[in-house]
Amino acid sequence: MHSKGLSRALAVLFAINVLNFYDRQVLGALVEPVRKEFHLNDTEIGALTTYMTVLYAIVGLPLGRVADSWSRRKLLAWGVTLWSLLTAAGGFVTSYFLLMVSRLGVAVGEAVCAPAATSWIGDLAPPGKRARALAFFMLGVPVGGALSYCISGPVAQAFGWRRAMVLAAGPALLLVPMLFWLREPERGASEERPHPVEKPPARSLVYIPTLWWIIASGAMVNFNLYVLGTFLPAFLTRFHGLSVGQAGLWAGIGYGVAGVAGGLTAGFCGDWVLRKRKDGRMLAAATAALLSVPASFFGILLPKGEVVGAIVLLMGSYGLLNMYYGNVYSALQDIVAPSLRGTAMALYFMAMYLLGASFGPLITGRLSDYFAHQAAAEAGSAQITEAARASGLHDAMYVIPLLSLGLAVVLWAGSRTVARDMERRDQVIPGQRGA
Repeated sequence: MHSKGLSRALAVLFAINVLNFYDRQVLGALVEPVRKEFHLNDTEIGALTTYMTVLYAIVGLPLGRVADSWSRRKLLAWGVTLWSLLTAAGGFVTSYFLLMVSRLGVAVGEAVCAPAATSWIGDLAPPGKRARALAFFMLGVPVGGALSYCISGPVAQAFGWRRAMVLAAGPALLLVPMLFWLREPERGASEERPHPVEKPPARSLVYIPTLWWIIASGAMVNFNLYVLGTFLPAFLTRFHGLSVGQAGLWAGIGYGVAGVAGGLTAGFCGDWVLRKRKDGRMLAAATAALLSVPASFFGILLPKGEVVGAIVLLMGSYGLLNMYYGNVYSALQDIVAPSLRGTAMALYFMAMYLLGASFGPLITGRLSDYFAHQAAAEAGSAQITEAARASGLHDAMYVIPLLSLGLAVVLWAGSRTVARDMERRDQVIPGQRGA
């Protein structure tokens, strides 16, 4: 496809992904006022994200299959409309249960985005430019999170969390008409070598060893990213004493700067290193994950009040983790036949969310409550004080550097098999022909 067509499609898909993560992360900026209104503990806060993520994962697999056989443009339009309306509905709920229901509806709409959009981009960008294209698309994660925090936190501070929730819903609907302005590419249109006329069956994906390493890595990276997305503003508020508005603003700035820097670096690094060695993208992601370990550890270790250092180090870790997307998503495109990319991404997302992202906020919330109980008991208090909650969340956050270390190991293991899987990509395994 002509570069102008690629740029136009990337711009629209990027904007959709920005608002996808704006709406997904909006609750993270509103944790403290929501917790106080509905009298929630951190386990219940984490469960809001966990149940949303589980449903996202379950419905994502059939939607990925739809993305491989139906119009990705129409599928995205339906998804954007649904998640926007349900985000707005969250601003009118009167109970924790109804808030949960609204977030589950958001999950169904958002499950469309990644399989359909990444498959679309894979058919637009040739292999040598694919890491940059996917990295640009995935900049929607930090940019969407940054906007959500920077806007939702101050709006909640001034007008209440409900108005912040409703405000998050509107912009995505404006993008639906723009989707129909785009021309959807044929599947496999960007490949530099012919792809087989016979479509490999979906079950052939289980014979790709690197895909399993990528799925395992996805569970670990999103465990950490969802912990940060759910609890970082609350950590800055409780432990370092910032207001809800200040925590949202500074977390948003950090997300934007570090996430964009990490994503852009991954895009250029991923395309450059592929020309040097086929396992380069996986190794680059492994190195970034390893460097994020000390950054997150020392960012959490800093004492109360040293909020600038904590934000810089934690956001540095976040930026390094964001180098994952451009490198690993493009590696996944390299090892999967074009006709199965939507399915492969949906399978990746289902396993990654069920095994990682869904557990991150819930486990961290439970750890936070456990450590808060311990802190209260040590202080001789029969009730869980705000000081105990601050201490509990602080101690629970150490799960982040631990998982980052595991992520680096898994990505390195994937680098050992990726070259062979790239060569075998378009082969149909004997005995596995047919639908």
